[in-house]
Amino acid sequence: MIAAPIFAANWKMNHGPTEAGAFMRAFVARYAARDDRTVMFFPSALALAAARDAASARRDLWFGVQNISGEEKGAFTGENSARIARDAGATATLVGHSERRHVFGETDQATADKCAQAVSHGLTPVFCVGETLDERERGHTQSVVLRQLRAGVSRLDAAQLGGLVLAYEPVWAIGTGRNATPADAAAVHAVLRAEMGALGAIGHVPILYGGSVKPDNAAALLDAPGVDGLLVGGASLDVETWLSVVASV
Repeated sequence: MIAAPIFAANWKMNHGPTEAGAFMRAFVARYAARDDRTVMFFPSALALAAARDAASARRDLWFGVQNISGEEKGAFTGENSARIARDAGATATLVGHSERRHVFGETDQATADKCAQAVSHGLTPVFCVGETLDERERGHTQSVVLRQLRAGVSRLDAAQLGGLVLAYEPVWAIGTGRNATPADAAAVHAVLRAEMGALGAIGHVPILYGGSVKPDNAAALLDAPGVDGLLVGGASLDVETWLSVVASV
């Protein structure tokens, strides 16, 4: 069961197995299990086992992968399937992260395939949407995030939709030092929540905000209407900083 607020750490291409293990040992020594929030970690695929093993006694922590293939199995050198991720101990996966879309060319169709693979193998998709600065300045934020959302969940039924976690991550606010204001985040989250209702999602679907989240803005973002958690990059790489973020409310 996922309890909000959700704090999701996306380590991107940082922390190998040795660093990941050391991080988790330091983190669990300082962070007591709580039932009023959920803490997730998305290490690199090669560091997943080390991170998970270092916190093996902590069933309250979630571990996921940053990407999966949209294919079940086969001759796809370098890819990892949802089945393999699950077998390696992942319980969640990021899908549609802005870097996958804009650096690696991930299409809306690919996100649909990945979401379908994830749910079919028991992984919770943390499905990401967000607009570029150009799209925002042209007033296209709503149309962009709705297009991404509708395409990505197009192969899921109502019950499966209810098992998603969504993340709004404006591309212009990732790693730039700029971040959406709480009001900006709340406005987009309201659009996404209304659309999930229109699509027939069963239950409350958590929606996270991601984009230059730090200890000094985490509480204000979480206080915004409709913000159920945070997807955090750089501020999740240091134990002290991450502890501050997860204790921000």
